[in-house]
Amino acid sequence: MTAAVAVDLGKTGCRAVLWDGAGPAPDVHEVPGAPGLATDDGVTTARAAVLAAVRPLLAREPSVRPSAVCVGAAGAAAAPDAARALAGLLLEDLSAEEVAVTSDAVTAHAGALGGRTGVVLAIGTGSVAVGIGDDGTFARVDGWGPWLGDEGSGAWIGAAGLRAALRAHDGRGPDTALLAAATERFGDPDRLPLALGRDGNPARTAASFAPDVARTAAAGDPTASAIVRDAATALGEAVLAAARRIGGDGLDVAVTGGLTGLGEPLLGPLRSTLAGFPRPLRLHPPLGDPLDGARLLALDSRRPHEPHVVRVRRTAPFPPVPTPPVSPPAVA
Repeated sequence: MTAAVAVDLGKTGCRAVLWDGAGPAPDVHEVPGAPGLATDDGVTTARAAVLAAVRPLLAREPSVRPSAVCVGAAGAAAAPDAARALAGLLLEDLSAEEVAVTSDAVTAHAGALGGRTGVVLAIGTGSVAVGIGDDGTFARVDGWGPWLGDEGSGAWIGAAGLRAALRAHDGRGPDTALLAAATERFGDPDRLPLALGRDGNPARTAASFAPDVARTAAAGDPTASAIVRDAATALGEAVLAAARRIGGDGLDVAVTGGLTGLGEPLLGPLRSTLAGFPRPLRLHPPLGDPLDGARLLALDSRRPHEPHVVRVRRTAPFPPVPTPPVSPPAVA
């Protein structure tokens, strides 16, 4: 079985795995990530993160020389020249036959749908829908961050719930159990703006309130229920937009990310939104994660994702391993 290295390089963490056989990967090594290939020194920092994640795996298997390496890197889609430069450097660093670099969104898509075409909706603190069609057509919908987009995401739901709580607190809006939920989680409503920014990441803090909104909706609160329905509609519209852009008679749709843990209060209305599409959309759980996608793309260049993958192959053979000299027999 061909040995392959798969890497998921994000801005927070970099995970790597070495496959050497048909069974599951024995170990995943994780190190800090890199700011992204499109940033200044993006290639240098990405290279350092990948090597820090991969070299310990290879050191544990000194007899294994990977034939293929695939890196799904944040920022690769916006910086194809940087992606190619990174692939060339890693080809020498890791003594592989071939190195592929692509966007982390592409490897996530390949993993979630098993390398097939369709749409993957990733929902966590943010939200983005990625579609890839039979002819390699690529569509990215939303993912514009908490200020300009990420509609229906955890941050979006949490912020909408907190706004509703403060409207009730002010007397500007209807009474809602969201006010009690916000007070329980964050304390005095008058100090909520300070609480939202206390860790330097307001989007993540707002997203922490999304499960409270879902629980309040499940308990029958009309304000919370409307927020979750609106979120599901926004997420469904992102999937439908991606599906229209990539075409096809019927498409698989996988939903990934931590927000799927909200369950039926969110996923039920989402299914209803997708049911209105004129072509069938088959919604199912993800088949794998970005590392699974990177392994698929490392070993198979025939996938529909290939137009979005930069591959660099070795053109010269590896130098032969020197044979240690044989010492002459000792003279008695």
